Amino acid sequence: MREVKDGKGSGTRRVIGALLGPVWRSLPWRVLGAAGALGLPAAGSVRLMSGAGGPDPALGLGVLRLVALLGGFGLAFLFDDPARVTTSAVPVRRALRAAVRLALIAPLAAAWWTAALFLVPDGARPPAGALTLEAAAVAAAALALASASVRLRTEPAPGAAVALALLALAVAALLAPARWNPLPAPGDPDWAAAHHWWTAVLGAAAVICAACLPEPPARRRCAARPKAAGVTPPSGTFRPPSGT
Repeated sequence: MREVKDGKGSGTRRVIGALLGPVWRSLPWRVLGAAGALGLPAAGSVRLMSGAGGPDPALGLGVLRLVALLGGFGLAFLFDDPARVTTSAVPVRRALRAAVRLALIAPLAAAWWTAALFLVPDGARPPAGALTLEAAAVAAAALALASASVRLRTEPAPGAAVALALLALAVAALLAPARWNPLPAPGDPDWAAAHHWWTAVLGAAAVICAACLPEPPARRRCAARPKAAGVTPPSGTFRPPSGT
């Protein structure tokens, strides 16, 4: 039994190793790079825009939330794949391909967010843990919307629509009544309660993303084909006349 498990594990590792290069090249680097290039200067601008009175905490809070949203816009395009029509029939399941994409981009996203936090001066930097929770929830929401769009639609590149949906959610959060405001300032009585909601958003988005990554059963059945000559088609399948 252990030999069988070790064989499956080594086979999975070989498949992942073979996927790393192609998946890395297929990532939407232009969009991700644009989001990253906009976010870091925005975080650094807090130091430049601080007046004679020193760093402005409200400015730092607003800019870091904007940076988190820019990161979400970039991740909205993570599952875009113009070749999805052809890759849906490959033997490597979509969940594994998507997991490799996430594994490749996660360390870069974490390093980018850490750099953005440190670019904001100490006096203007809000509580890093709470803002990181907000940024993680925004990123997870973008990935959940993207994975749901890929699962429910046939559009190979839904990133633009997902980014618009994320923008609409951000505007709705800004316009929410004060008692339901998910974006309070540190020291606000609703600060702790808002971050309980951010934790719930992060958890729900992670569950949705995980549930939507696999290929739908109907598409898997449509994509299935006999893999070798001599395989008998299932009953009820059309058989072409001999000689054609």
